[in-house]
Amino acid sequence: MSKQSNRHVVPNPDGGWDVKAPNAQRSSAHTLTQAEAEQRAKEIVGNLGGGEVVIHRPDGTIRDSDTVPPGNDPHPPKDRRH
Repeated sequence: MSKQSNRHVVPNPDGGWDVKAPNAQRSSAHTLTQAEAEQRAKEIVGNLGGGEVVIHRPDGTIRDSDTVPPGNDPHPPKDRRH
C-alpha cells in the first residue's frame, strides 16, 4: 500500500498563499492567489500519485478539500463540487 501525498493550501503571513505538506516547515510552492495555490497543489499531488488537497480560509480554518485521482475519495457520491 502506497502512502498518499497530501497538501494544504494555507495563507502566508507575509502575503499570498503557500502549498505545504502536513507538518512541513517549508512550503512546496508559493503563489499570489488562493486559486493559483489550489491548482498548484493539485498538480503536485497528482504527480505524486494522488491524495488529498485541503484548502484553508485566510483565518486558517479549513474551507474545503478535494481528492486528486487516483486517491481514495471517502465520500464520492456527495462530493459534486470538483
